[in-house]
Amino acid sequence: MCTAVQFVDKNGNLYAGRNLDWGVDFGEKPVAVPKGFTWEAKHLGQQVCNHNLLGMGIVAEGLPLFFDAANDDGLYCAGLSFAAGFAHYADAKDGKTNVASYEMPLWICGNFDSVDQVEQAVSSLCITKDAVAPTMPPTDLHWFVADAHRSLVIEQTEEGLKVYKDGFDVLTNQPEFGFHQNNMRNYMHLDTEWTPETSMRDAKLSALGVGPSMMGLPGDPSSISRFVRVAVLNANYPEEEGEIANRTRLFKTLQAVSMVKGYCKQESGNFEYTLYTGGYSQATQTYYYNTYDDPAYKSVSMDVCKTIDGPTAL
Repeated sequence: MCTAVQFVDKNGNLYAGRNLDWGVDFGEKPVAVPKGFTWEAKHLGQQVCNHNLLGMGIVAEGLPLFFDAANDDGLYCAGLSFAAGFAHYADAKDGKTNVASYEMPLWICGNFDSVDQVEQAVSSLCITKDAVAPTMPPTDLHWFVADAHRSLVIEQTEEGLKVYKDGFDVLTNQPEFGFHQNNMRNYMHLDTEWTPETSMRDAKLSALGVGPSMMGLPGDPSSISRFVRVAVLNANYPEEEGEIANRTRLFKTLQAVSMVKGYCKQESGNFEYTLYTGGYSQATQTYYYNTYDDPAYKSVSMDVCKTIDGPTAL
């Protein structure tokens, strides 16, 4: 399970990030990729990375396998769990842009400058079911793509590829994004205003403090409830000024839906928890992150890409 969110500051700079929730860690670390890195795509052949990239993931088979990443133009991509039979990858198809699921963040952030460009490119996309290695089968995912102007959701189901304009600038997990869009209609009444005193016949009633106008906001850890909670918070969080305040906004928003051991078990018996929260600031070209066991903010600058020759776990 996972959650992703996007917003911009007063100067129009992107802040985007995600929680990665699972029962065991993957050995994930910040990963940097320099502009000009050449890699062999499963179906597209040799690719040249047109941007410096920074995010969180692992390096395997010589490739950066990003859980989330951003490029130096402020384009962000995160892969989130889309399991329970929803994700449906395919065999490569003639006449299509065939991209393996594990290549998606690298292909998107390495090739494109904006969500507009991604939206145009994915019109012919086929996400294939290839594995990066025999011991690393593909993971069921859908993708959140964001820049300083808007967000997209990319899903491939049995019905084919679906690309949604994400007006909430939020993504969680299954069901399909279309469900989440419609489900938000059940929460149109929520607001953040102080509840004034009222009367019921001859009885005078006053609120028991702040919060009655938000009663009904779901608080459970399901993907459906997390989507609602983050969408409402992202829509109502006051606009902040400065890097520290906006970094705080990003992390506090994601912490509002973080997974804590003891919430729910996976089929394996492991408790699911938020392995890390990470996100990118376009304002300073910095990737920030913290982990379940260490809440202190850590950071990596995009400048590190100038010091490396290939994909590097930091």
